[in-house]
Amino acid sequence: MSPLFSPHALGPLTLANRIVIAPMCQYSAVDGVPQPWHWQHLGRLAISGAAAVIVEATGVEAAGRITPGDTGLWNDAQEAAFTRLLADIRTYADTPIGIQLAHAGRKASTTPPWIDRGRALTAAEGGWPTVAPSAIPFRDDWHRPTELDAAGMDRVVEAFVQAAGRADRAGFDLVELHAAHGYLLSEFLSPLSNHRTDDFGGSAGNRMRFPLRVAEALRQAWPRTKALGARFNGSDWVEGGVPLEEVQVFSQLLTAMGYDYLHLSSGGNVASAQIPGDRPGYQLPFAEAVKIAVPETTVMAVGMIVTPQQAEAVIASGQADLVAIARAVLDDPHWAHHAAVALGQPEALPNPYARASDQTWPGYGLVHAQVGGRS
Repeated sequence: MSPLFSPHALGPLTLANRIVIAPMCQYSAVDGVPQPWHWQHLGRLAISGAAAVIVEATGVEAAGRITPGDTGLWNDAQEAAFTRLLADIRTYADTPIGIQLAHAGRKASTTPPWIDRGRALTAAEGGWPTVAPSAIPFRDDWHRPTELDAAGMDRVVEAFVQAAGRADRAGFDLVELHAAHGYLLSEFLSPLSNHRTDDFGGSAGNRMRFPLRVAEALRQAWPRTKALGARFNGSDWVEGGVPLEEVQVFSQLLTAMGYDYLHLSSGGNVASAQIPGDRPGYQLPFAEAVKIAVPETTVMAVGMIVTPQQAEAVIASGQADLVAIARAVLDDPHWAHHAAVALGQPEALPNPYARASDQTWPGYGLVHAQVGGRS
């Protein structure tokens, strides 16, 4: 059997293969409520052949959204919509579906990326006050955030707990805590954005204190019968940023807390960082380092994993246990099905699509030869 298509235990879940659809913001919600766009987007990902799908970064409070178009999970209307969405998907797919719970911190209150590449909203556009570990804007032309005080930190922790309860009732199979990409928890972890002089800043242990407090509250709130993971940075890609040794310690503390998987990403804390995002597998060293630190924990790799052969090599080498696919699946929603064919595995298309498989449609080979075998 292909290593990429071997089953894997993710906490209490059993995944059919090692391919996970990473959370990808769609910026298409209304007041945090998923729209018809999300029905078609998540519906097609649920039949993509991947072992699990994670819904985009979802705000735990209104102030924690990146943009006004972010999904949210802080009120009844949002919970009801996600409940309907999951119930609809369950009529045709049993793929485990998770949700990433997030707070954008100082990077909240922006336009979607297709408007001026995601600039700060003006007051006239409905912009809102932002918060952060320190009153340092992400860029000089962005909002200056308010430094979170004790009451603010209590509020954020409770927002994550309440969102977890809503995610459970809605029927999600797993939750991923977002502590990456320069959003609130990532801001606390990085010495570049956390300049506090109290118990939540300075030393590595202090900078981890609030993210670990949120992580512990989420672990207590989320059922042990469902999977729980965290996404965090392996690097800020800037001198003086989070060192890999601290990343490994953070991974060990999350593992000891009972987290089922760790999802390694990078960047987003410094606007001027030079991230080699055009290099295939550029974030794999971070996943590999965490796997060494916590060999007993499932580690997920992400970032320019593009071809089936590349993904197969990641799993076969032991660099990571799972690969997260993002833009490649936007380009080709059947990436996992096509990967199976490329690696000599059954394609396993849904029955209504079975007539287009490599075994039943003479055009399959012609089409994939013409597109250069990108799958």
